[in-house]
Amino acid sequence: MQIEETSLPGVLVLTPRRIGDHRGFFSETWSRPRFAAAGIDVDFVQDNHSVSEAAGTVRGLHFQAPPRAQAKLVRCGRGRLFDVAVDIRRGSPTFGQWFGTELSFANGRQMFLPAGFAHGFATLEPETEVIYKCSDTYAPEAEAAIRWDDPGIGIDWPSDAAPTLSDRDRVAPLLADLDSPFVWSTP
Repeated sequence: MQIEETSLPGVLVLTPRRIGDHRGFFSETWSRPRFAAAGIDVDFVQDNHSVSEAAGTVRGLHFQAPPRAQAKLVRCGRGRLFDVAVDIRRGSPTFGQWFGTELSFANGRQMFLPAGFAHGFATLEPETEVIYKCSDTYAPEAEAAIRWDDPGIGIDWPSDAAPTLSDRDRVAPLLADLDSPFVWSTP
């Protein structure tokens, strides 16, 4: 597995090896012992799967507050998406900064986000499937979001077209208005 560090410490891009032949391919996308050996020691307890019918669908920027915070391992099962992590850990040297990368069925890449990062994505093709592992189960009392188009963050989304959004994402607060429940600590 190829592991790439990003501009946000802790956020990683992972490309699992694909073994292919005339039938297709096989890829091991998660192995607790292999990931732990690479420094990613997380107990995932829930898998999520979303489908966005239209290209230009934006979901996020979402997170769950402690004690129900979630680390995530995100991949694309079909189609293409632009996946984004935003550091929301108060006191972090990269607070408010973002990293984005394309995940697709074709490239097989995954993004790992530790707790303390907001997550969102924009679909680049119709019928894009996103599959992600979470280190805690869904907890509606802990869920929160920040605006996908927050000018203080300045994410360079891949399209200028009006996105398809949920009502929740349309009215999410700006990062400047968030009293972040996450505090950065030196590793």
